[in-house]
Amino acid sequence: MADSSFDIVSKVERQEVDNALNQTAKEISQRYDFKGVGASISWSGGDKILLEANSEDRVKAVLDVFQSKLIKRGISLKALDAGEPQLSGKEYKIFASIQEGISQENAKKVAKIIRDEGPKGVKAQVQGEELRVSSKSRDDLQTVIALLKGKDFDFALQFVNYR
Repeated sequence: MADSSFDIVSKVERQEVDNALNQTAKEISQRYDFKGVGASISWSGGDKILLEANSEDRVKAVLDVFQSKLIKRGISLKALDAGEPQLSGKEYKIFASIQEGISQENAKKVAKIIRDEGPKGVKAQVQGEELRVSSKSRDDLQTVIALLKGKDFDFALQFVNYR
């Protein structure tokens, strides 16, 4: 019998992030507490997100609205890397980015947890920015998924290609 396997990835649906950003921009334009503070959110150069407002509190509030929209769209906040508010002229700005892919270092951490705490006979291989987990027993794979869901990593994980 062939081995069963699944992949562990860290991917974010770009369209969902775009939708969350557009919803945030719409809410900022309509909310009373954001009137006249120059609050805005937009894409800036590819995959960077720029949040702006005229006070540190307002720019943090814009970030808070954006985070709530991401959660509603099923995107883990672990994928959002937001910096600290920076004063630029009269504006406060926060640069944020969406993290995708599992770094080699993080993939090795996950593979070590699977080796140390997972069932015997489960193999984990790093393949670029993802991790392939395989075993003869599908039950062992389910156990590995449960084990990893119980751990708190500082990056988002998804389990795909289960077969």
